[in-house]
Amino acid sequence: MIYQSKFQEFYKKKIVPALIKKFRYISIMEVPKLKKIVIHQGVGSSVFDKKIIYHSMNEITDVTGQKAVFCYSKHDESGFKLRKGMSIGVKVTLRRVKMYEFLERLIVVYLPRVRDFNGVKENSFDGRGNYNMGIIEQIIYPEISIDKIKKNMGMNITFVTSAKNNEEAKSLLSLFGIPFKIKKNKNG
Repeated sequence: MIYQSKFQEFYKKKIVPALIKKFRYISIMEVPKLKKIVIHQGVGSSVFDKKIIYHSMNEITDVTGQKAVFCYSKHDESGFKLRKGMSIGVKVTLRRVKMYEFLERLIVVYLPRVRDFNGVKENSFDGRGNYNMGIIEQIIYPEISIDKIKKNMGMNITFVTSAKNNEEAKSLLSLFGIPFKIKKNKNG
């Protein structure tokens, strides 16, 4: 028996039928699905202090449960004292079970810990069914000890879906439980 996370089962049993009903898909293969989640943290200050990027790598590894990899600069940039090939960020690409487990922790544990949280922005779709969101501080993750934080940094989370447009992607992510901000009427 192959292990499936709760969100993976939820997708098959609840989300797929809901999307088929809403968008009137003919085949189950047309239903959009979550392909991968990419967590990226740019560490520009690592140019001056090499230890910061290793702390960042350990933090993302602790949060995701998967080893993070370095991102390297592609060009020289004298204004930033940057040379080609220097490590300037870390990232993790989650797929399958780890992706669904991270999504569940993001919705149930991490996002509720954000101070003054009203939902995630609705306008961060790219037009092709992918969604980007930013986390301002890494202290929302209980896996990261506040005492060990060297520098307060944010991170970007990208949801890559097989949706053809923003409407399908937003419906998919909403059914998973990602809380989008509710638009307020001008009349009140």
